[in-house]
Amino acid sequence: MSSEIPAHVGLILDGNRRWAKAKGLTVVEGHKEGAETFKKISLAAFDRGVKYLTAFIFSTENWYRAKEEVSFLMKLMVRAVELHLDEFHKKNIKIVIVGSRDNVPESVQKAMERTESKTAGNTGGVLGLCFNYGGKPELVDAIRKIAASGVSLTEIDDELVDSYLYQPEIPGMDLMIRTSGERRTSGFMMWRADYAELYFVEKMWPDFTVEDLDTALADYAERQRRFGK
Repeated sequence: MSSEIPAHVGLILDGNRRWAKAKGLTVVEGHKEGAETFKKISLAAFDRGVKYLTAFIFSTENWYRAKEEVSFLMKLMVRAVELHLDEFHKKNIKIVIVGSRDNVPESVQKAMERTESKTAGNTGGVLGLCFNYGGKPELVDAIRKIAASGVSLTEIDDELVDSYLYQPEIPGMDLMIRTSGERRTSGFMMWRADYAELYFVEKMWPDFTVEDLDTALADYAERQRRFGK
């Protein structure tokens, strides 16, 4: 059996738009509800002993969505910081942004900087917000930085690549949870998720509950993790 609580849990928050459509609501209302669910689930995960929680908030592909939706998601990022930053800070949670800052509006970048600066010294857990993130772009950025560093080919190994990823303090992923019935990883933390246990839920993200989280953690605890051995 695996250790009782995974050190690093990854969340793919899928289904906000379909949840809203099914209820006759706007896409914006779906994302608002999803944001509230995320706050509740992330705090519960840390309360249960998870040390690192990463969430796929906004992918590099999401820029291709309708302009109105993208604009709202940018505003939602800033709003979430304004509403919830103090609560996470009081819980001693360090928040880091995992992704590229390219093309991100200045207002959002300032919110990111404010978040990371205020929580930098916290030690109760690390919350990674994967914003403007893609698994392939992360690896491409790492490769470019390694090439620019001038290291010899013989020096390149797993540990060196680890050190050039976005937010290298975040370790390999133990458990990846995806909602909405989709059964793919969509490039989420490709390097760090190589041996992650995968857990798929039929519920749309806004309907995901703390009880669902507990069920996922219990399922993880029953798995045999062999790492290819």
